[in-house]
Amino acid sequence: ALLGYFHLKLKADIILAAIALNMFASGITIFFLYIFAHDKGTSSSLKSLVFPSYQIPVIKDIPILGRIISGHNILTYFALLSVVIFYYIIYKTPLGLRIRAVGQNPDAAESVGVDVNKIKMYSLLLSGFFGALGGLYLSMGYVSWFSRDMTAGRGFIAIAASALGGNLPLGTFLGSLLFGIVNALAIYLASLEIPSEFIQMIPYIATVIALTIYSIRAMARTKRRKKVSEESTT
Repeated sequence: ALLGYFHLKLKADIILAAIALNMFASGITIFFLYIFAHDKGTSSSLKSLVFPSYQIPVIKDIPILGRIISGHNILTYFALLSVVIFYYIIYKTPLGLRIRAVGQNPDAAESVGVDVNKIKMYSLLLSGFFGALGGLYLSMGYVSWFSRDMTAGRGFIAIAASALGGNLPLGTFLGSLLFGIVNALAIYLASLEIPSEFIQMIPYIATVIALTIYSIRAMARTKRRKKVSEESTT
């Protein structure tokens, strides 16, 4: 909501506003952490609610498959469900139609009576809600405490996953799954005699590769559109 206010109401550059809010959030969370936990590093001294794991009936008893699918934190299953929810919102509702219209051509959407700023605000609120679920999982699912910089750059990896998936719900899910596999591989390699510095680089190397692939695909699409445009004018 704050990002939407600064960008849409005050006309601030959205990238600069996002960076400023991230820096502000990083500082103010440590401020409140010190007030309530008297610690600038972690909130482990405070009691925290933890979302439980869920064993799926029947599936949990299936060898191998049960271990893969069942027994995860309930927020993990909600994340999978959110892909379906988001897909439905974007492709099956009037709001989703307006979001796609504003994303593709805001001037055209405005010309048919769509309140562009309102739709952009809704989009930012939706993205903020789903993004907050990730933070909720880290501090109340993956562990039971908050620590400074516990996201460890995962937000930027999420942006890369979205770009790799073409900014589409299913594509972003598959991109996130790919990065999850890479991260799991890094955790597995940590048990072997491999330098920790190399292991820590793996998720970010994957991010660079993914962004390179995305850039190549984007340039190819631009060239195709330019070629079609030139052919249509001749």
